[in-house]
Amino acid sequence: MTDKTPRDDAFDAIFGSEPATPEQGAPPASGAEPGPVPSSRREARQRAAKTAGEPTDAQEPAIPAESSTPGKDEPSAKPSRAARRAAAADYPPREKRKKSGWLAALLVLVLVGGIGGGGFYVWKTFEPQIRSVMGWQEPIDYEGDGSGEALVSISEGDTGTDIARTLKNSGVTKTTEAFYELLITQPSEPVFHPGVYQLAKKMSAQSALTALLDPKNKIERTVLLREGITGPEILAELSAGTEIPVEEFQAAVADPTIYGVPAEAVSIEGWLFPALYTFDPGLSAQQVIQILVDRTITSLDDAGVPPADRERILTIASIIEREARLEDDFYKVSRVIQNRLAIDMKLEMDSTAQYTDTAKSGSVWSSKEALESDNPWNTYQRTGLPVGPIASPGDTAIKAAMSPADGPWLFFVTVNLDTGETIFTTTVNEHDAAVKQLRTWCAENPDKGC
Repeated sequence: MTDKTPRDDAFDAIFGSEPATPEQGAPPASGAEPGPVPSSRREARQRAAKTAGEPTDAQEPAIPAESSTPGKDEPSAKPSRAARRAAAADYPPREKRKKSGWLAALLVLVLVGGIGGGGFYVWKTFEPQIRSVMGWQEPIDYEGDGSGEALVSISEGDTGTDIARTLKNSGVTKTTEAFYELLITQPSEPVFHPGVYQLAKKMSAQSALTALLDPKNKIERTVLLREGITGPEILAELSAGTEIPVEEFQAAVADPTIYGVPAEAVSIEGWLFPALYTFDPGLSAQQVIQILVDRTITSLDDAGVPPADRERILTIASIIEREARLEDDFYKVSRVIQNRLAIDMKLEMDSTAQYTDTAKSGSVWSSKEALESDNPWNTYQRTGLPVGPIASPGDTAIKAAMSPADGPWLFFVTVNLDTGETIFTTTVNEHDAAVKQLRTWCAENPDKGC
């Protein structure tokens, strides 16, 4: 048997080396009395030799040089290993190596430093076993609330596993397991709302969970788009709410067809649905525009608008949105438009004349220049519908465009801008009387949009 090397000792320390027990050798000689416990292994060997009637180590005769094997009459050089172990059975066995801190450090030096490449191979091959024996278990979680900033996005339909993976990939939690194992211990399943959350780097799983369930950590970019405003006004509102430069929005709407807008549409006008929006950080101008167009298509579909009629219905709905004040009147204005179109009567809607009037002051009265403009939106000069929408209509206007009220009306005028009271008539004389009523109200209220 060869002598053990330092590498052998290292392996023994890592993987265990059980000391031989008395059962592995010959039993103690019968009749032998135990006697006092030897104070050393040397004393144990001497006692074993004495028991066998042989000289002790100090008196052990040298083996003749010319004989490498003892002769028949020569005594054996030493008792067998089994005999010595049996005789020393009452000697306390060597205690199992303790996993002390200094031994662990020494092993690292021996394996990695002392043995060089061999130590590296051992570590790479047996790392799990080494960690298990040494008690070097890698923690799976951070501690505390973390530091810095990390944005975490939760999408509709994300599972606990999805969120755990997102947190780990974002540098929030140390491992996927840390967060997932925490989730399955909760008394009730946490409810996560889609959105972007501001967390920190290197948070404990518990801190991350608490932060995700706190609405204050959800980053919201809210934009309120009112019904009846125009495309340029919407782009300005979007820029202010999302902090995306308005130039990027202008570039994004240069080709409306990429969003599903029909090719006959002259611009994105009318397709940017007015509503309250909350946009996640990081969205591009094009992504924001797509959200608004998709919402418009949803409204058109809900109202039963055939895809081939979308641009036409939006054009009618945009006029209704700018002209009507009360909900019931939306359907009556729609009827006036349909009645005039049916007899090829010019619509003569001030809202269409004012669409390109950059000098308009918000008055209900159109300027002489606006009324006489030959632009393709001006229905005082153009028979039929304008070339396209003049604003962004909401759900009610779109429904009214599809389902006008029944009635013979060809005219209407709002006679009280405070209450929205509107008079619908069928003759020019009735209409002129209603217009006179509006002029009287404006004279009494000059600062209310007149």
